[in-house]
Amino acid sequence: MGRVHRRTLIKTLVAAGAAASASACSAQPASTPTTGSPTTSAAKPSATTPTTATPSAAATAPSRTFALKTSQVAFARGDRPLPTTIWRPTGDGPFPLILFSHGLTARPRDYAAMITTWAKAGFVVAAPAYPFTAGGVSEFNPLDVVNQPADASYVITQVVKRLGDTVDAERIAAAGHSAGGITTLGMFSGDRDARLRAGLVLAGRQIIATPLTGAATPLLFVHGKLDNTIAYADGRSVFDALKWPKAFLTFPRGGHVASGRSLDVISATSRDFWRWSLYGDRSAKSRLTKDAAEDNLATFTNRL
Repeated sequence: MGRVHRRTLIKTLVAAGAAASASACSAQPASTPTTGSPTTSAAKPSATTPTTATPSAAATAPSRTFALKTSQVAFARGDRPLPTTIWRPTGDGPFPLILFSHGLTARPRDYAAMITTWAKAGFVVAAPAYPFTAGGVSEFNPLDVVNQPADASYVITQVVKRLGDTVDAERIAAAGHSAGGITTLGMFSGDRDARLRAGLVLAGRQIIATPLTGAATPLLFVHGKLDNTIAYADGRSVFDALKWPKAFLTFPRGGHVASGRSLDVISATSRDFWRWSLYGDRSAKSRLTKDAAEDNLATFTNRL
């Protein structure tokens, strides 16, 4: 990584860490590098992929609200500990899987309000706590975010193995907030995970502008125009350059962290995005514009 890009990474991620330490995007308030040198990423699934990762065949997503089971699993990629919280609906499944990545100094539980909205709608959500960027880690290292896409892919593999038929391995997505959004975009670029069928980027960006790779996959972006941590223009530039099916939810008065009614709008819009992109529910796709317009808090650019 060049000096200019390294300085940009440090500046952006330290700012993101300061914001995340105050609050996460929630209504509720390994030999790893300790000196800033990235480890070598583990091999990621890349096999034969179609030109376009279209949403699942037309179907109807579950309409009922599921009771949830929550568990903690101590995964590790080599000597990189990846304790993971898993929220899953009760029932036989199989259910689509969403891998969620937290922001700097945040923890998976900080996002529980949004994540449980998804899980109650019929999605398994797995959220690892990354070894050098999660809240409470002994050695905080924002540069380690470059290793997190490989961590996330590893956790997907392990969750699929652990839950077996509860998870539909053909319907997997990735989502993340702030540095977790950077992680998510990494999973669609140089660290492309070919299993991903959809993605959600909350107040994220790319550190280095890089074309996304692999099959064209529906992506939903969410960003506040008053974000002083990761500039709205930086998130929007990724969207503008993207040729894939895409949508952008803009909060004109929103900052880096969402709460209250803004969070409700994000949760409802993203839930229907998952219902469409992972279940193939076309009626959910048709509701997106209405979801986004609730309370007139946001604008919605829809190119899905």
